Amino acid sequence: MTSFRPQDSPAAPEPVRPPAHVGESLSADEFKTLFRGHPGGVAIITADGPDGPVALTATSVSSISADPPLLVFSLSSLSSATAAIVAASTIVVHLLDAEDLELARLASTSGADRFADAALWTRLVTGEPVYHGARAWVRCAVVNRMSAGDSTVVVAHALQSSIQRDIEPGTHGDALVYHNRTWHRLGEHSRIV
Repeated sequence: MTSFRPQDSPAAPEPVRPPAHVGESLSADEFKTLFRGHPGGVAIITADGPDGPVALTATSVSSISADPPLLVFSLSSLSSATAAIVAASTIVVHLLDAEDLELARLASTSGADRFADAALWTRLVTGEPVYHGARAWVRCAVVNRMSAGDSTVVVAHALQSSIQRDIEPGTHGDALVYHNRTWHRLGEHSRIV
């Protein structure tokens, strides 16, 4: 089995730039327009920072390996929580469904105190902040960080999980997705095949 260790210098990942011979690229606005039509599942990422717990929403979370269990996500440098999450050695990724919409809104609201309501969250015995009632969460060790333009890509190794609302294989569930700058619920009504 492969062994993973966090990078020695989490605060300064090497930037990734396209090779010079690639030519011109899309503008930021063109790229945003392109992906506005591509829906993403909604997650909240939490960590304990030097000034207390931090959280943000992400639509970039994806599984990349089952053995070992790895996931990946990206963090915008514009988020106030990014620096603390990038520096953390462990994090919690909450995978949301439509019942978690208020949590998703809270974690995506600029300037909001995402941990003001003590009834919404607690700490795991290992210290990471975790929201109560989310469909599922997974505690992870950060194993790699890479600077990518104005974002940081993070690879994390799943250590512990909890599923509050499971879905049976082949059923529609009640997924929360973000599409064209709005929240959507996937369900039987959205099934096309």
